[in-house]
Amino acid sequence: MADAACDDAVEQLAGLLDQVEARLKKTFENVHQGYPTETLVRFLKAREWHVNKAQKMLVDSLNWRIQNEIDSILEKPIIPVDLYRSIRDTQLVGLSGYSKEGIPVFAVGVGLSTYDKASVNYYVQSHIQINEYRDRFILPTVTKKYGRPITTCIKVLDMTGLKLSALNQMKIVTAISTVDDLNYPEKTETYYIVNAPYIFSACWKVVKPLLQERTRKKVHVLRGCGKDELLKIMDYSSLPHFCQREGSGASKHSSNDPDDCFSLDHPFHKELYNFIQEQALNLELIKQGSLHVKIPEQDPEDAKIVEVIEAEFHKLGVENKSANGVDKD
Repeated sequence: MADAACDDAVEQLAGLLDQVEARLKKTFENVHQGYPTETLVRFLKAREWHVNKAQKMLVDSLNWRIQNEIDSILEKPIIPVDLYRSIRDTQLVGLSGYSKEGIPVFAVGVGLSTYDKASVNYYVQSHIQINEYRDRFILPTVTKKYGRPITTCIKVLDMTGLKLSALNQMKIVTAISTVDDLNYPEKTETYYIVNAPYIFSACWKVVKPLLQERTRKKVHVLRGCGKDELLKIMDYSSLPHFCQREGSGASKHSSNDPDDCFSLDHPFHKELYNFIQEQALNLELIKQGSLHVKIPEQDPEDAKIVEVIEAEFHKLGVENKSANGVDKD
Protein backbone atom coordinates (compact mmCIF):
# COMPACT_ATOMS: atom_id res chain seq x y z
CA MET A 1 0.00 0.00 0.00
CA ALA A 2 1.33 3.45 -0.95
CA ASP A 3 2.38 5.80 1.84
CA ALA A 4 -0.29 8.36 0.90
CA ALA A 5 -3.01 5.70 1.12
CA CYS A 6 -1.62 4.52 4.50
CA ASP A 7 -1.64 8.08 5.84
CA ASP A 8 -5.19 8.54 4.60
CA ALA A 9 -6.35 5.31 6.30
CA VAL A 10 -4.72 6.38 9.60
CA GLU A 11 -6.39 9.79 9.35
CA GLN A 12 -9.79 8.21 8.68
CA LEU A 13 -9.43 5.80 11.60
CA ALA A 14 -8.31 8.62 13.91
CA GLY A 15 -11.39 10.62 12.85
CA LEU A 16 -13.70 7.70 13.64
CA LEU A 17 -12.00 7.18 17.02
CA ASP A 18 -12.62 10.84 17.87
CA GLN A 19 -16.34 10.06 17.86
CA VAL A 20 -16.25 7.32 20.51
CA GLU A 21 -17.34 7.90 24.10
CA ALA A 22 -14.94 9.32 26.68
CA ARG A 23 -14.32 6.07 28.60
CA LEU A 24 -13.12 4.36 25.41
CA LYS A 25 -10.76 7.26 24.75
CA LYS A 26 -9.46 6.93 28.31
CA THR A 27 -8.59 3.23 27.99
CA PHE A 28 -7.06 3.95 24.55
CA GLU A 29 -4.47 6.10 26.35
CA ASN A 30 -3.28 3.01 28.21
CA VAL A 31 -3.04 1.21 24.88
CA HIS A 32 -1.12 3.82 22.89
CA GLN A 33 1.18 5.17 25.64
CA GLY A 34 1.72 8.44 23.78
CA TYR A 35 1.97 6.84 20.32
CA PRO A 36 -1.60 6.80 18.94
CA THR A 37 -0.56 6.77 15.27
CA GLU A 38 1.61 3.65 15.68
CA THR A 39 -1.28 1.99 17.51
CA LEU A 40 -3.79 2.81 14.76
CA VAL A 41 -1.33 1.41 12.19
CA ARG A 42 -1.17 -1.90 14.12
CA PHE A 43 -4.95 -2.32 14.02
CA LEU A 44 -5.06 -1.30 10.35
CA LYS A 45 -2.36 -3.85 9.47
CA ALA A 46 -4.29 -6.55 11.34
CA ARG A 47 -7.31 -5.84 9.14
CA GLU A 48 -5.38 -5.46 5.87
CA TRP A 49 -5.86 -1.66 5.91
CA HIS A 50 -9.68 -1.83 5.78
CA VAL A 51 -10.61 1.24 7.83
CA ASN A 52 -14.10 0.09 8.90
CA LYS A 53 -12.87 -3.37 9.89
CA ALA A 54 -9.97 -1.84 11.84
CA GLN A 55 -12.36 0.54 13.59
CA LYS A 56 -14.64 -2.35 14.63
CA MET A 57 -11.64 -4.32 15.88
CA LEU A 58 -10.29 -1.37 17.87
CA VAL A 59 -13.64 -0.39 19.40
CA ASP A 60 -14.36 -4.05 20.29
CA SER A 61 -10.94 -4.23 21.94
CA LEU A 62 -11.48 -1.01 23.93
CA ASN A 63 -14.88 -2.29 25.10
CA TRP A 64 -13.27 -5.61 26.06
CA ARG A 65 -10.73 -3.68 28.14
CA ILE A 66 -13.47 -1.80 30.01
CA GLN A 67 -15.72 -4.84 30.55
CA ASN A 68 -12.81 -6.89 31.92
CA GLU A 69 -11.15 -4.07 33.90
CA ILE A 70 -7.88 -4.50 31.99
CA ASP A 71 -6.68 -1.02 32.98
CA SER A 72 -6.46 -2.20 36.60
CA ILE A 73 -5.17 -5.73 35.95
CA LEU A 74 -1.70 -4.73 37.20
CA GLU A 75 -3.28 -4.11 40.62
CA LYS A 76 -4.51 -7.71 40.95
CA PRO A 77 -1.75 -10.09 42.08
CA ILE A 78 -2.10 -13.84 41.80
CA ILE A 79 -1.75 -15.07 45.37
CA PRO A 80 -0.47 -16.92 47.29
CA VAL A 81 3.01 -16.71 45.78
CA ASP A 82 3.26 -20.53 45.61
CA LEU A 83 0.33 -20.54 43.20
CA TYR A 84 2.05 -17.89 41.08
CA ARG A 85 5.30 -19.90 41.12
CA SER A 86 3.45 -22.98 39.89
CA ILE A 87 1.94 -20.88 37.07
CA ARG A 88 5.41 -19.65 36.09
CA ASP A 89 6.64 -23.28 36.10
CA THR A 90 3.87 -24.42 33.74
CA GLN A 91 3.34 -21.33 31.52
CA LEU A 92 6.89 -20.80 30.34
CA VAL A 93 7.41 -17.22 29.23
CA GLY A 94 9.85 -14.49 30.18
CA LEU A 95 11.89 -11.48 29.10
CA SER A 96 15.40 -12.71 28.28
CA GLY A 97 16.81 -9.34 27.22
CA TYR A 98 16.86 -6.89 24.32
CA SER A 99 18.00 -6.89 20.71
CA LYS A 100 20.88 -4.66 19.60
CA GLU A 101 18.21 -2.15 18.49
CA GLY A 102 16.58 -2.14 21.93
CA ILE A 103 13.60 -4.36 21.08
CA PRO A 104 12.49 -6.58 24.01
CA VAL A 105 13.13 -10.31 23.50
CA PHE A 106 10.51 -12.61 25.01
CA ALA A 107 11.20 -16.31 25.31
CA VAL A 108 8.35 -18.85 25.23
CA GLY A 109 8.71 -22.53 26.14
CA VAL A 110 5.99 -23.82 23.83
CA GLY A 111 6.86 -27.51 24.03
CA LEU A 112 7.39 -27.75 27.80
CA SER A 113 4.47 -25.57 28.99
CA THR A 114 1.87 -27.85 30.58
CA TYR A 115 -0.77 -25.40 31.88
CA ASP A 116 -1.81 -27.98 34.45
CA LYS A 117 -1.36 -26.32 37.86
CA ALA A 118 -4.15 -23.71 37.82
CA SER A 119 -7.42 -22.82 36.10
CA VAL A 120 -7.56 -21.29 32.62
CA ASN A 121 -8.55 -17.97 34.24
CA TYR A 122 -5.26 -17.72 36.15
CA TYR A 123 -3.16 -18.46 33.05
CA VAL A 124 -5.07 -15.88 30.98
CA GLN A 125 -4.78 -13.30 33.80
CA SER A 126 -1.02 -13.89 34.07
CA HIS A 127 -0.57 -13.64 30.29
CA ILE A 128 -2.46 -10.34 30.10
CA GLN A 129 -0.47 -8.95 33.04
CA ILE A 130 2.77 -9.65 31.15
CA ASN A 131 1.30 -8.00 28.01
CA GLU A 132 0.20 -4.92 29.94
CA TYR A 133 3.48 -4.59 31.82
CA ARG A 134 5.34 -4.88 28.50
CA ASP A 135 3.17 -2.21 26.86
CA ARG A 136 2.89 0.23 29.76
CA PHE A 137 6.37 -0.01 31.29
CA ILE A 138 8.95 -1.99 29.30
CA LEU A 139 8.27 -0.48 25.86
CA PRO A 140 7.96 3.14 27.11
CA THR A 141 11.25 2.69 29.04
CA VAL A 142 13.20 1.53 25.95
CA THR A 143 11.45 4.16 23.82
CA LYS A 144 12.77 6.83 26.16
CA LYS A 145 16.23 5.25 26.28
CA TYR A 146 16.64 5.04 22.49
CA GLY A 147 14.82 8.28 21.67
CA ARG A 148 12.46 6.68 19.14
CA PRO A 149 9.20 4.73 19.40
CA ILE A 150 9.77 1.05 20.19
CA THR A 151 6.31 -0.52 20.23
CA THR A 152 6.92 -4.19 19.34
CA CYS A 153 8.85 -7.19 20.65
CA ILE A 154 10.67 -10.27 19.36
CA LYS A 155 9.57 -13.74 20.43
CA VAL A 156 11.81 -16.82 20.53
CA LEU A 157 9.69 -19.97 20.67
CA ASP A 158 11.34 -23.10 22.05
CA MET A 159 9.67 -26.23 20.64
CA THR A 160 11.70 -28.65 22.78
CA GLY A 161 9.43 -31.34 24.21
CA LEU A 162 6.54 -30.72 21.79
CA LYS A 163 4.49 -33.92 21.79
CA LEU A 164 1.15 -35.16 20.49
CA SER A 165 -0.21 -34.69 24.02
CA ALA A 166 0.03 -30.91 23.36
CA LEU A 167 -3.47 -31.33 21.90
CA ASN A 168 -4.68 -31.38 25.52
CA GLN A 169 -3.51 -27.79 25.93
CA MET A 170 -5.03 -26.57 22.67
CA LYS A 171 -8.03 -24.96 24.40
CA ILE A 172 -5.95 -22.76 26.70
CA VAL A 173 -3.35 -21.92 24.03
CA THR A 174 -6.17 -20.93 21.66
CA ALA A 175 -7.77 -18.74 24.36
CA ILE A 176 -4.49 -16.89 24.95
CA SER A 177 -3.71 -16.46 21.25
CA THR A 178 -7.25 -15.14 20.63
CA VAL A 179 -6.78 -12.52 23.36
CA ASP A 180 -3.51 -11.50 21.69
CA ASP A 181 -4.78 -11.49 18.11
CA LEU A 182 -7.82 -9.33 18.85
CA ASN A 183 -6.48 -7.01 21.54
CA TYR A 184 -2.70 -6.84 21.06
CA PRO A 185 -2.35 -7.11 17.27
CA GLU A 186 1.01 -6.72 15.54
CA LYS A 187 2.93 -6.47 18.83
CA THR A 188 5.42 -9.14 17.73
CA GLU A 189 7.65 -8.11 14.84
CA THR A 190 9.44 -11.48 14.46
CA TYR A 191 8.93 -15.03 15.71
CA TYR A 192 12.02 -17.23 15.87
CA ILE A 193 11.31 -20.96 16.15
CA VAL A 194 14.11 -23.02 17.71
CA ASN A 195 14.67 -26.68 18.68
CA ALA A 196 11.86 -27.75 16.34
CA PRO A 197 11.09 -31.51 16.38
CA TYR A 198 9.48 -33.43 13.51
CA ILE A 199 5.97 -32.87 14.88
CA PHE A 200 6.40 -29.10 14.52
CA SER A 201 7.77 -29.41 10.97
CA ALA A 202 4.80 -31.56 9.96
CA CYS A 203 2.29 -29.07 11.39
CA TRP A 204 4.13 -26.04 9.99
CA LYS A 205 3.93 -27.54 6.50
CA VAL A 206 0.10 -27.58 6.58
CA VAL A 207 -0.39 -24.36 8.57
CA LYS A 208 2.02 -22.12 6.64
CA PRO A 209 -0.13 -21.87 3.46
CA LEU A 210 -3.14 -20.81 5.59
CA LEU A 211 -1.37 -17.83 7.15
CA GLN A 212 -1.56 -14.35 5.70
CA GLU A 213 1.64 -13.38 3.92
CA ARG A 214 2.24 -10.67 6.53
CA THR A 215 2.30 -13.31 9.30
CA ARG A 216 4.28 -15.86 7.25
CA LYS A 217 7.08 -13.34 6.74
CA LYS A 218 7.42 -12.86 10.50
CA VAL A 219 8.11 -16.54 11.23
CA HIS A 220 11.70 -17.79 10.96
CA VAL A 221 12.43 -21.44 11.70
CA LEU A 222 16.08 -21.64 12.80
CA ARG A 223 18.44 -24.62 12.83
CA GLY A 224 18.94 -26.29 16.21
CA CYS A 225 18.92 -23.87 19.14
CA GLY A 226 19.28 -20.89 16.77
CA LYS A 227 22.25 -19.45 18.65
CA ASP A 228 24.32 -18.35 15.63
CA GLU A 229 21.40 -16.62 13.88
CA LEU A 230 20.14 -14.93 17.03
CA LEU A 231 23.61 -13.59 17.91
CA LYS A 232 23.38 -11.47 14.76
CA ILE A 233 20.57 -9.43 16.33
CA MET A 234 21.26 -9.68 20.08
CA ASP A 235 24.15 -10.12 22.50
CA TYR A 236 24.85 -13.44 24.22
CA SER A 237 23.49 -12.07 27.52
CA SER A 238 20.06 -11.56 25.90
CA LEU A 239 19.84 -15.07 24.43
CA PRO A 240 17.16 -17.18 26.13
CA HIS A 241 18.81 -19.92 28.25
CA PHE A 242 17.61 -22.62 25.80
CA CYS A 243 19.53 -20.96 22.94
CA GLN A 244 22.86 -20.68 24.71
CA ARG A 245 23.90 -24.23 23.89
CA GLU A 246 22.77 -27.15 21.76
CA GLY A 247 21.22 -30.29 23.21
CA SER A 248 17.97 -31.18 24.96
CA GLY A 249 19.41 -30.41 28.40
CA ALA A 250 19.71 -26.73 27.50
CA SER A 251 15.91 -26.35 27.57
CA LYS A 252 15.49 -27.88 31.00
CA HIS A 253 13.54 -25.41 33.12
CA SER A 254 14.73 -24.72 36.65
CA SER A 255 12.17 -23.12 38.95
CA ASN A 256 14.78 -21.45 41.18
CA ASP A 257 17.45 -20.47 38.64
CA PRO A 258 17.68 -16.65 38.29
CA ASP A 259 19.34 -17.13 34.85
CA ASP A 260 16.28 -19.05 33.61
CA CYS A 261 14.00 -16.32 32.23
CA PHE A 262 10.92 -18.48 32.88
CA SER A 263 11.62 -18.65 36.62
CA LEU A 264 9.92 -16.48 39.23
CA ASP A 265 13.44 -15.83 40.53
CA HIS A 266 14.50 -14.19 37.25
CA PRO A 267 14.81 -10.37 37.62
CA PHE A 268 11.96 -9.70 35.15
CA HIS A 269 9.42 -11.89 36.95
CA LYS A 270 10.49 -10.67 40.38
CA GLU A 271 10.10 -7.06 39.22
CA LEU A 272 6.69 -7.72 37.66
CA TYR A 273 5.32 -9.66 40.64
CA ASN A 274 6.61 -7.12 43.18
CA PHE A 275 5.17 -4.26 41.13
CA ILE A 276 1.67 -5.84 41.07
CA GLN A 277 1.87 -6.60 44.81
CA GLU A 278 2.84 -3.00 45.58
CA GLN A 279 0.02 -1.59 43.44
CA ALA A 280 -2.49 -3.78 45.25
CA LEU A 281 -1.12 -2.92 48.69
CA ASN A 282 -1.31 0.79 47.93
CA LEU A 283 -4.96 0.38 47.01
CA GLU A 284 -5.62 -2.24 49.73
CA LEU A 285 -6.91 -4.55 47.02
CA ILE A 286 -5.18 -7.85 47.80
CA LYS A 287 -7.61 -10.72 47.73
CA GLN A 288 -7.48 -14.31 46.59
CA GLY A 289 -9.20 -15.61 43.50
CA SER A 290 -8.57 -15.33 39.78
CA LEU A 291 -9.80 -12.56 37.56
CA HIS A 292 -12.34 -13.90 35.10
CA VAL A 293 -11.47 -12.35 31.73
CA LYS A 294 -13.93 -12.98 28.91
CA ILE A 295 -12.20 -14.58 25.94
CA PRO A 296 -13.27 -12.80 22.74
CA GLU A 297 -14.80 -14.89 19.96
CA GLN A 298 -12.12 -16.32 17.72
CA ASP A 299 -11.63 -15.05 14.19
CA PRO A 300 -13.09 -17.69 11.76
CA GLU A 301 -9.79 -17.89 9.84
CA ASP A 302 -7.89 -18.57 13.07
CA ALA A 303 -10.46 -21.20 14.06
CA LYS A 304 -9.77 -22.95 10.75
CA ILE A 305 -6.02 -22.98 11.48
CA VAL A 306 -6.66 -24.55 14.90
CA GLU A 307 -8.80 -27.26 13.22
CA VAL A 308 -5.99 -27.99 10.74
CA ILE A 309 -3.42 -28.28 13.56
CA GLU A 310 -5.72 -30.62 15.52
CA ALA A 311 -6.30 -32.76 12.41
CA GLU A 312 -2.54 -32.95 11.75
CA PHE A 313 -1.87 -33.97 15.36
CA HIS A 314 -4.50 -36.71 15.09
CA LYS A 315 -2.98 -37.90 11.80
CA LEU A 316 0.51 -38.00 13.32
CA GLY A 317 -0.90 -39.88 16.32
CA VAL A 318 -2.42 -42.53 14.06
CA GLU A 319 0.83 -42.84 12.06
CA ASN A 320 2.80 -43.08 15.29
CA LYS A 321 0.61 -45.89 16.63
CA SER A 322 0.80 -47.70 13.30
CA ALA A 323 4.60 -47.39 13.16
CA ASN A 324 4.85 -48.81 16.67
CA GLY A 325 2.71 -51.77 15.79
CA VAL A 326 -0.31 -50.56 17.75
CA ASP A 327 -3.70 -51.25 16.21
CA LYS A 328 -5.13 -47.99 14.83
CA ASP A 329 -8.49 -48.63 16.43
